[in-house]
Amino acid sequence: MVRKASDPRPARRPEPRLPPLEPYGGAGLEPDGDYDGLEFRGADLTGQDGGGARFLDCALASCTLTGTRLRHARFLDSVLGPVQGVGTDLAEATLRDVEVTEPRLGGVQLHGAVLERVVVRGGKLDFLNLRTARLRDVVFENCVLVEPDFGGARLERVEFVGCAVKGADFTAATLKDVDLRGAEPLEIAGGLDRLSGAVISPGQLMDLAAVFAAALGVRVV
Repeated sequence: MVRKASDPRPARRPEPRLPPLEPYGGAGLEPDGDYDGLEFRGADLTGQDGGGARFLDCALASCTLTGTRLRHARFLDSVLGPVQGVGTDLAEATLRDVEVTEPRLGGVQLHGAVLERVVVRGGKLDFLNLRTARLRDVVFENCVLVEPDFGGARLERVEFVGCAVKGADFTAATLKDVDLRGAEPLEIAGGLDRLSGAVISPGQLMDLAAVFAAALGVRVV
């Protein structure tokens, strides 16, 4: 596809190149743990506390993250997926050069987190909390986002490709070079006035016309 001058700048995608990994043989996560070059495969991490831990060159495959506490954790040059769970706490975490594939997660807490060069590919994320988070070079690809909350977040070079975005809230968010054209459907529940810096398609504009009119106090009769 030929890029037009009016198109937003594209996101830079991560290119994690994992070294040969060692199977993780520990009993469970530890707060402030240091995990380097490890593969967590089929691990049930339900309710465990890895707050402040660092994961470098790691893979989490077929893991359960229900109620897992990973606040302030750092995932660097790592691959996650498939992963599943409810109520995973990643508040104020850092994800840099990370691929997330086929997640099945509900109520993930990523408020105040930093996401840089991250791809979320496939799967479904329900009630994703990204309030006040910073997203730079992030791609949501072929996934379903149900009521994602971007309230107060900063989004720069963020793309939605082949996604279903339902009930997104952009209240008080700041957007720059955000490409929403690949979201089908695109449903926005709040923050229409914050879409400056985003690009939508003519078809999406028609679909959102009634919502825009309501936000402006315009009656269509």
